Amino acid sequence: MVKIADSELEVMRILWREGRAMPFGEIRAELEAKTGWKKSTIQTLVLRLRDKGIITAHDKYVTMYSANISQEEYVQSEGQTFIDRVFEGSAKNLVAALCRSGKLGENDIDELRTFFKMEDDGK
Repeated sequence: MVKIADSELEVMRILWREGRAMPFGEIRAELEAKTGWKKSTIQTLVLRLRDKGIITAHDKYVTMYSANISQEEYVQSEGQTFIDRVFEGSAKNLVAALCRSGKLGENDIDELRTFFKMEDDGK
């Protein structure tokens, strides 16, 4: 999968959340309010994403932009890349690191137990 820069990810989050093709003006208004970025910066991000094939521009009366990949696809790809790079491909080592660092609280661990139990029951 093509790499999405952190700044480009802000555009993608809007498209994923809305789940529809959006005009540049709506994307721009939200990002200007949230980040303070200027129109030219936002336009550059949108065009970069289009050029990478991550979003599509639909030329109508107003150009509309839509995501070509889902948030789930992106998260899975980036998560696997991170696990491969930092934890030598071991998701178990990632979870162990999160537990040791205190990033997973008891509620989180209980939810994971429930999740794993449901996964086992489904097999």
